[in-house]
Amino acid sequence: MKREELIKKWLDNNLNTEEQNAFEQLEDYSELTKLDATLKGFKAPEFSVDQSYKKLLPQLKTKNSSTRQWLKPLLRLAAVLAIALSVYFYTSNTDTQINTIIAEQQTIALPDNSTVELNANSLLSFNENKWENNREVRLQGEAFFKVAKGQKFDVITSKGIVSVLGTQFNVKQRESYFEVTCYEGLVSVTHNNKTVKLNPGHTFKLIDGKLLADEKENAVQPNWLHGESSFKNVALKHVITEFENHYDFKFNTDKIDTSRLFTGSFTHNNLDLALKSVTIPLNLNYSKSGKSILLKRE
Repeated sequence: MKREELIKKWLDNNLNTEEQNAFEQLEDYSELTKLDATLKGFKAPEFSVDQSYKKLLPQLKTKNSSTRQWLKPLLRLAAVLAIALSVYFYTSNTDTQINTIIAEQQTIALPDNSTVELNANSLLSFNENKWENNREVRLQGEAFFKVAKGQKFDVITSKGIVSVLGTQFNVKQRESYFEVTCYEGLVSVTHNNKTVKLNPGHTFKLIDGKLLADEKENAVQPNWLHGESSFKNVALKHVITEFENHYDFKFNTDKIDTSRLFTGSFTHNNLDLALKSVTIPLNLNYSKSGKSILLKRE
């Protein structure tokens, strides 16, 4: 088998025993294995050894042995540079992701000293390497933001984009529930190519595809930061979804109407008290079995 074919199969980790013995007899076997050991620590998701070899193969075939001697270090340098560039490209385009589980909350410091309080069962992602020129995060779930003053800051969700310069606000996006509340400064919410400006105390609320009337919020922070979820005229199904984000239980609602509106709150640290806070105002009963809760009418 020709030298070039042996090297190609070696690069592809595809040598059989006989071919491996032949490969070890090559005059530059030692140099090739040293190169392999040097590159072991690199990861190159976009670099194809096979394609690179095919491009270089015509040169290998047309050059005489003396030419190949000076070509070897050049090939090694080209391989190192290609892999280094691939690693740089991969790492610079990789987002930082923070994920909370049921009943977990987490505080996140962003590169500009802005802070995010991430609510239970939520996901936040951002690119630290691009942050200086692009203050942008992606959110699934709920989070409270304290944004340091500076250029525009965007929170991107599947339902809309929230833009600010420096302010405090809360964003909640869960399935068919999208709510943005401004607590300080000025917040811009863009949904379906329409933009709404929110002053402190005002809320943009889109539930089940319906834009609801803005109700004045007097609190200085969302209640969930203090261990309590609050609702004003919200369908029970959304209350139950939020309940399941804070308690590791699933609800059986086959026997009740989950479109009924609920106004009230429940605590995050006492299951029975939380259940009573939701069921009593709606004249409902509940029973627990394992990790399941059955809701039924009285």
